[in-house]
Amino acid sequence: MQAPDARILVVPWLKCATPHTYLKTTAYTPLMPHVSKHAPGAFSWIELGTSDQNAAKHFYTSLFGWTFTDSPMGPDDFYTMFQLEGENVAATYTLRPDQVGHGVPPNWNLYINVENADDTTAKATQLGASVLGGPFDVYTYGRMAVLADPTGAVFSIWQPNTHQGIGLKNQAGCLCWADLSTPDPAAGAKFYAELFGYKMIPGESGYLHVRNGEDFIGGIQSPDQRELKAPPHWLIYIQVDDCATSTDNAKGLGASIYFGPTEVKNAGIMTVLADPQGATFALFQPTPRQ
Repeated sequence: MQAPDARILVVPWLKCATPHTYLKTTAYTPLMPHVSKHAPGAFSWIELGTSDQNAAKHFYTSLFGWTFTDSPMGPDDFYTMFQLEGENVAATYTLRPDQVGHGVPPNWNLYINVENADDTTAKATQLGASVLGGPFDVYTYGRMAVLADPTGAVFSIWQPNTHQGIGLKNQAGCLCWADLSTPDPAAGAKFYAELFGYKMIPGESGYLHVRNGEDFIGGIQSPDQRELKAPPHWLIYIQVDDCATSTDNAKGLGASIYFGPTEVKNAGIMTVLADPQGATFALFQPTPRQ
């Protein structure tokens, strides 16, 4: 798979495509499920750019039990918020013609919470990141920028105002983890540690656990844990109660299964898959803690 042009900006909140593939990981620590405010450096939002918004709504509501609310953005154009237990957990929108024309695939984009989007963007630039969009205000919801880290993985930063981001985490149907896949994990680790203050905790087989404050929130794969031909990317994990059942359900809904279900030592069971439009993500069933 070829990486999409990182210069192509993605509407409606002016973001960039995040390419994707499968991975391996090794740790999981549950956090409190309800979130009223995200700490700086937390993964605070996920957003799907897709080629068929209505089909995506059917797939994800069927798979995770999400409900949705559509907000008009123009003629025949709308932004979809996904909810669980009345809390926002994700969103989706339709990829724009210019994105499609430049080869931007359906993708899940990861947002990282910051206190000041302008200061973080300036610091990221000094650390070798490329600014692909912003910083700019998103109505009264917050302020954001789209960045590519020095290895090429794309992510967004979010300075919240009226929209704090994900309101429910680390229970079935919610974001619980994200992994960075890059051919240069040392450079990636250095960048994110300096930008967000993350601590990198060595795991098995060269895997690095990403700790934000006291919370383990994600990881960085070692080179032998990633698909060599895949471009740098972040991959999100959605928690499920039964990974095997959810994998079968996803397959029945038209998903492509890339990897798993497979057991991850001291962590749980995971599957990496793509929705019917091609956006890749992971399912994760954590091992119950004693």
